[in-house]
Amino acid sequence: MKYFNILIAIFMVFSACRPQNKSKELVAEPLAEESYEYFGTQIVDSNAMTAGMLLKKYKVMVKTDTLAAKFSGKVTEVCKAKGCWMKLELGNGEETMVRFKDYSFFMPQDIVGREVIVNGVAFVEERNVEDQRHFAQDGGKSEEEIAQITGSKKTYAFEADGVLIKK
Repeated sequence: MKYFNILIAIFMVFSACRPQNKSKELVAEPLAEESYEYFGTQIVDSNAMTAGMLLKKYKVMVKTDTLAAKFSGKVTEVCKAKGCWMKLELGNGEETMVRFKDYSFFMPQDIVGREVIVNGVAFVEERNVEDQRHFAQDGGKSEEEIAQITGSKKTYAFEADGVLIKK
């Protein structure tokens, strides 16, 4: 019995020292530097929802819901003051306002019309008149357009911790 236990111990040592098959490891492939410019936390472009998929999720959300998400969309507007927010098209005339976690990074102001991938948290909020007017002013809206804002509004919002801009 003593020799049998020693034999098992030797077998375990040799099997533990055997080279492992590395092909089964899940490794995020690095992004090709020429295809994206990143801001905030560096993220990968795989497994991103489409804007339409996110819109469907927004439609069933209520004000207290949050959803961790990564999605791609087209930029429709960027803050003209310093790039502290951007709006992305969701489809069917809907859009989401993307702000950046802890204001730790900002977007270039010349990216309207470009495709981006954002990673973070989606939520629904009730935006008051004062905030709507502030964002309208930052977006370069006219005084007449700003004056037309008179009531609170349910909006789709997103707080991004990382953004990829397609080059």
